[in-house]
Amino acid sequence: MSTDSNDHPLNSTNATAHGVGADLPRTIAALDEAETYRVLVTGTNWATFGHAYASAAEAPKRLAELLATDQSVRTKALDYLHHALHHQNTLYEATVPAALCVAAILPNPRTTCAVDKNHHLTTVCMRAELLHWIASVADAVTEEVDVLSRRQGFPLDDYPPAVGIRKIRPQLYSAAVAYVDDTDRQVAEAAITACIPLLDDPRLLHHRSALIPAIRQTLGTSERWQHREQAIDALDTWGEDSTGLEGQQNPFMCCDSDSPTDSATWSIDTSEGYSEPPPF
Repeated sequence: MSTDSNDHPLNSTNATAHGVGADLPRTIAALDEAETYRVLVTGTNWATFGHAYASAAEAPKRLAELLATDQSVRTKALDYLHHALHHQNTLYEATVPAALCVAAILPNPRTTCAVDKNHHLTTVCMRAELLHWIASVADAVTEEVDVLSRRQGFPLDDYPPAVGIRKIRPQLYSAAVAYVDDTDRQVAEAAITACIPLLDDPRLLHHRSALIPAIRQTLGTSERWQHREQAIDALDTWGEDSTGLEGQQNPFMCCDSDSPTDSATWSIDTSEGYSEPPPF
């Protein structure tokens, strides 16, 4: 998979309207933890942005901890992404610069390290989980969501965090598409799940045809029924042939813990970053 000059690569001068420096995403990818923390602090005024628990002033520290050497620290940082910056699939002001930062650190070798999931019963590749997080953020601003929101009187164009995420979809796509053919099947599937909703962007529609083989051959043959369902839905929506792909085989199984955007599978650490557990 590749991008072209029309896709506003990660060092685009129109990265976001939220004050993140134009070169911040590409810069962070090449930095160690100390430098990443410094750039995050100086790159945007996080204290002026909100998340699920008020101010995001602590975001630079928590985002830098995604690259920590300690697995438990990385896990808590990933929890923070899910439960503060994107709580219950909601977009906040701080979600926009955080998404750029997540996209920026994907190439860092430490994102291939493991994190705990399902209340520490299993471990998974953090790069895959970061891509799933990007997918969840992208899912919140699709055309389908916009249609439903307009019917309810809340168009996405009236919600600044949604506008912000829509503006940076080309940057998020550039970051995710690099892993569509990854040798780690878990990472490749996660990358495809991130690219599909991002390709709702009018600036990216021309990339759909290039992604179709990966949707069929990788996502459509996944062991996870949610991924197979997403492959079928994407192909059908795009007017492509989904013949031969099998989705959910058990009609009574409405959900399970493998859902790629199910943040409920992540444990909650309430000792830092916010003062009370999420209200669910």
